[in-house]
Parts: sequence; structure tokens; C-alpha cells
Amino acid sequence: MTHSTRTAAVSLLVLPLMLPRMTTAQNRSYAPEVGSSNVHVLSHVPLGWKFTIADIEIEQELSRPYVYVQRDFGPAGFDIISVKDPGRAKVIYSWTVDRPDLHTGRGGSDGHYFKHQGRYYYVQSFHFSQTGPDTEVGAIVFDVTGLPDTTAVREVGRITAPEAPGGFHTLFPYRHSDGRTILFTTTRGGANVYDMARFLARDPSQGLIGKVPGLDVNGRSGGYHDYYVAYDPASRTDKFYGAGGTYLTVYDVSRPEEPRLLTSIFDPKLSLSHTFQATPDGRYGVSQTEFEPSPVRIWDLKPNRDSLPKTISRPVGAWQGSRNLGSHNHEIRWPYVFVGSFEDGLQIFNMMDPTNPYTVGFYNTRSGSDFSGVDLRTGLKAGDPARELETRPGNIFNGAWG
Repeated sequence: MTHSTRTAAVSLLVLPLMLPRMTTAQNRSYAPEVGSSNVHVLSHVPLGWKFTIADIEIEQELSRPYVYVQRDFGPAGFDIISVKDPGRAKVIYSWTVDRPDLHTGRGGSDGHYFKHQGRYYYVQSFHFSQTGPDTEVGAIVFDVTGLPDTTAVREVGRITAPEAPGGFHTLFPYRHSDGRTILFTTTRGGANVYDMARFLARDPSQGLIGKVPGLDVNGRSGGYHDYYVAYDPASRTDKFYGAGGTYLTVYDVSRPEEPRLLTSIFDPKLSLSHTFQATPDGRYGVSQTEFEPSPVRIWDLKPNRDSLPKTISRPVGAWQGSRNLGSHNHEIRWPYVFVGSFEDGLQIFNMMDPTNPYTVGFYNTRSGSDFSGVDLRTGLKAGDPARELETRPGNIFNGAWG
């Protein structure tokens, strides 16, 4: 493990329970570092280089106030922030891959925690390019049960995929309805499925039990960028919601060893499908595409339940922070959707009526002028501390990423 000094930051925000309605025009009426009256910064935590923060994971038990921040486009690793005192959030632990100066590519883009047999684990994805070491490493699993004692944090194993060099861009651990902890990871042509009990038991197969194909109902093939897995209480099934290419897919993974395709959402406008999540009742899906301008689309998944048309092509609603921008990631906490909306910063909209979503709060987290985001085409050498990340005019990869 190595440590490094960087110049990005994470802001901890507080949102009152009741959020007023706002119009789209209001979304762009703020100056830098300004938000709506119902969103306030409680802490601002400097983390080093700008543009090096990827996604964010927050533990959901109040007794474990820990936030995991993935580090991308720089020395690959993660930071752990304690929000036990929300007004004084602080970094309590940082981990960086050995020999970061030799590792090339994107680094650590996604991470999640899971619980197994009373212990807590954090799994961090990596995807290094073939011009450096560890290109076969897809994820590293850490035991974080002992927090806040950071001396107890330890690596317990690495998931490798030598048949698909370049690692995993995203991953998603899921407590299956049969009681198993299942990990889904991106790889070429689909998503690998791992039984984490078998992985932790040092199974020679690393717990690999199956693969969700990157296919839609019309046979179009490709990989996934992002996905979400949840239990659908109406159909009593475990469902996988995948975003990739020009389509979104829903698979029944009640038997993760034998995924069964249920339905696809296909629309030519879905080029670069990025994120796909479902509401807690499984009725509606919310998706994003990674280009601008691009709205967040809301889909009615009821046909999927009733065995009606196998392909959905028209959303029932859409939301956009501003007319000329796109967004990156989101989390649903019904009826609110929290959106990492690039240069529009943090955005929150209400989807109680899925056909008429509306903005209820926002905060600008952008650094610098409009359209001055990081240039993803520069082939950044991940661990080079002397290299300044380049920006590209017209690029929105700035502001709120996750």
C-alpha cells in the first residue's frame, strides 16, 4: 500500500425531507458553488488531483458511517471517509495500488461493500491497460469489518480474468433471495457472476458460477457498461438490469447460473447506454446515456411482468438538468432520484408521477468554466504524478461524477 497527495474533493450534502418543485430553467440560474435553498454543504473534504474521483459508495447501517471513494485517472485505489460527524467528515484511510507509476489505463472506477457471515467487505474494481502490470486483475476484495480501526483493513483476495485482459469497469454485489452474496462484474460480451462465499473460501474457480450474456431479444450483442440487480416483489424474482450500447436488458437471475432474458429496451437514441436502475417495486426503470445532450429516461416495465411485448421502445417520461447537458450516474430513493449530472452538479428530481418528473434540488460541484472536462482520449498514465490531466473544450466530464 502506498499513499499520495491529491487535489480533488468530495462534498457531503444534506437534503431536507420536503423538497420544493423547480423548473428546468432554474437549474442553470446558479453561479459556481451555489445550489438550491434546500441543499446545504456540511463538509468539504479535499482529496487531491482534480478529475481523479470516480464513483462513491456509502454504507447503509447507521452504526457504520463510512464512505468509499474510488480513485480513477490517477494512482488507482480508494479513500475511506468517516461521516460520523457530518459537519467534520474526514479521510481515515487511503489505499493505492503498489507501483502506481507503472500501472496504465483507467485504474479504480467502481466499488461496493457487502456483508457476509457477520463480516464486512469492500470490493474495488480495476481495469488496467495491457501496457502495464496487473492487466488481468478485475477486482480486489478487502475486509473492512474492523473500521474505524484502519489497521484492521486487509486485502483478502483478487478476482482475475486473464481471458478478458483489462479488468472490470463496474461491479455490483447483491444479496440474492436464496441467501447467497452474488457479485456481478463487467467483462467482454456480458457480466461474470461470482458466488462470494466460494471466493472467500478460496475456491479454485474464484467462485465463478455463470455469465449474463450481453444480448437483447433481437440478438444484438455487446457488453454492459453498468447494471443494477434487485428483487422484484411483484413477480418474486431476482432481476438484472443491464445498460449497454443501444439497448437496455432485463434478465431473470433467480438462478444466476442460468440467466433468462425477459425483455429489452431498444431505441437508436440509446447510443452509449450507461446506467439502468429500477424502482423498489420493480415497475419503472430509470436509465441514462453517456452523451450530450441527453435526458434521463423513465420506462414502464409492466409489460415485462405480464409477458406482453418483449421489446420496449418508448419511455413514459424524461428528465434533464439542462437542455444542453447530459448526466452520468444516479441513485433512486423513492420518490427521489439523485443524479451525478456532470457540469450540472448534483441534481435531485421527484418521479412520483413517472410521466412528469420535476427538479426538487441541486448543487453545483463544477470546477472551472463551462465545458472544461477531462479529456478521456489522452491515454492518461494512471500513476504519473507529474502529468496534469488535460481538458478538452466542449467536454462535460466535470462536476458530479457519482
